[in-house]
Amino acid sequence: MRLKIVPDNTKVDFFSSSNITFGASVIAVIAAIILFFVMGLNFGIDFRGGTMLRTSAQKAVVIAEYRDALTPLNLGQVSITQVVDPADVLAGTESHVTQIKIEQQQDDEAITVETIGLMKDALRAIDPEMTFPSIESVGPKVSGELIQIAILAVLLSILAVLAYIWLRFEWQFSVGAVVALVHDVILTIGVFALFQIEFDLTIIAAILTIVGYSLNDTVVVFDRVRENLRKFKKTPLVDVLNLSINDTLSRTFMTSFTTLVALIALIVLGGDVIRGFVFAMTWGIIVGTYSSVFVASKVLLYLGVKRDWTKSDGSAGTQYANIDA
Repeated sequence: MRLKIVPDNTKVDFFSSSNITFGASVIAVIAAIILFFVMGLNFGIDFRGGTMLRTSAQKAVVIAEYRDALTPLNLGQVSITQVVDPADVLAGTESHVTQIKIEQQQDDEAITVETIGLMKDALRAIDPEMTFPSIESVGPKVSGELIQIAILAVLLSILAVLAYIWLRFEWQFSVGAVVALVHDVILTIGVFALFQIEFDLTIIAAILTIVGYSLNDTVVVFDRVRENLRKFKKTPLVDVLNLSINDTLSRTFMTSFTTLVALIALIVLGGDVIRGFVFAMTWGIIVGTYSSVFVASKVLLYLGVKRDWTKSDGSAGTQYANIDA
């Protein structure tokens, strides 16, 4: 017997409360923008510049001892955090790992090798067996360039989506898809501002992945909309949209559900190194699935669309619409 979480031939009316869901999305986007400007993002070493040192010791971690050992070096602002790996907790083993962040020391260069050596010596005075699994150091010029590249990458990806959907369908579909993508990106940034989760290059990678995932969901729905527009030329657009979303509901839900299962496992067992990335992906999968149904389709309903797809429209930009790619 085949397990079916979503039954066949569902008839959910996704537009009965569309004004409420779309209004909630608008309010959430505005709130996310306010959070970004009021609270800001907790930029990581990649974007802020500085050095992050990861230590692993045999002795139990005492933050005060670590701070006292580093104070004579006059490193400026130092953040020391004990790291607990969920995998070690589940295995019943105890790890003594810390993450030490040091602010940028000079205007043009990252922290020197000599200073890192002095830090290691100072910390080994606490525990001679202490090791340093990773050391990351980024100068301010490099971090500034990374910020520009990250913003450019996100903008170019959205513009590429705009062009592809426009050629693949019509401009109304393109606008709907881009509005949904912008919605997903802004809400993700807002959540990171709200909870002050570290924002680094891995989060940019997660955002770009979210853009691709959300686009995939939206294209599947829009492709079915186009097929149904050809079949039901006189059916009201809202009914065609409802039918199309219901037709693809099982596929959309199962894709999101199975992806979330893997992501939840990574959140629990993956450790702190990838937790920010996995959190961004998990949040993005949820809002991406939501926006494909309640944002992109609502925008398409508002803008309207060509009803008779059996006739070509040279001004619509759909010369590639029959390419199944």
